[in-house]
Amino acid sequence: MRKIAIYGKGGIGKSTTTQNTVAGLAESGNKVMVVGCDPKGDSTRLLLGGLNQHTVLDTLREEGEDVDLEDIRKTGFGGILCTESGGPEPGVGCAGRGIITSINLLEQLGAFEEELDYVFYDVLGDVVCGGFAMPMREGKAKEIYIVVSGEMMAMYAANNICKGILKFAETGGIRLAGLICNSRQVDNEVGMIDAFAEKLGSHMIHFIPRDNMVQKAEINRKTVIEFEPEHPQADEYRALAKKMGENDKFVIPSPMEMDDLEKLLIEHGIAG
Repeated sequence: MRKIAIYGKGGIGKSTTTQNTVAGLAESGNKVMVVGCDPKGDSTRLLLGGLNQHTVLDTLREEGEDVDLEDIRKTGFGGILCTESGGPEPGVGCAGRGIITSINLLEQLGAFEEELDYVFYDVLGDVVCGGFAMPMREGKAKEIYIVVSGEMMAMYAANNICKGILKFAETGGIRLAGLICNSRQVDNEVGMIDAFAEKLGSHMIHFIPRDNMVQKAEINRKTVIEFEPEHPQADEYRALAKKMGENDKFVIPSPMEMDDLEKLLIEHGIAG
């Protein structure tokens, strides 16, 4: 079973990228589970046809600890198993703790003991606290993909995430598996992310072009692969899924110093 976590700056498109990619994996016959690690609970929405899935924390608050697996997990497109961790009530508690509670409960209920080919953790934003770093820290995930673009803050967040990977690489056994560029149509974006990945000691596993079909599919509460399977954008996600399946370049990254990151941006973004 491949254990994969998707990280990246808030708003970079992690959940969209994750759901479209796992749709491609499921379409090719893989058994996949997605664990949403975001209090918004939107990591599985496109796989479930827009269903606002009852989260693990909501279920625990309403029903106590006598919970069955089917209470907190739904089956979506392509047989993909979907769970949302959820978060605390607004203004109360720590969302990171919710991730810890959720993953521990899933383990207790035997969710990871089934014949799964992939488990994906879709993790909120940057590595800001121990809860959000849990998939790294305790080795729940082994392969970390970072969704990035050619925008400064997206690269800054990716570099910070690499610092988290480096910190937990020995204890958690995690590795950086590559960068996924979710294009923002920045000048020389491919060259910039290729150079950034090389500095980290990794690679850009795939470049996802920007296309309005993604938004159209989301409005219809579906992945592109389900909504418009013949569209070229669907093939982009299929290509990423295939590359993930074949990927064997897992590294301990070498995060950049901030000054060096800014120089890279100037060299490849402006001069490029």
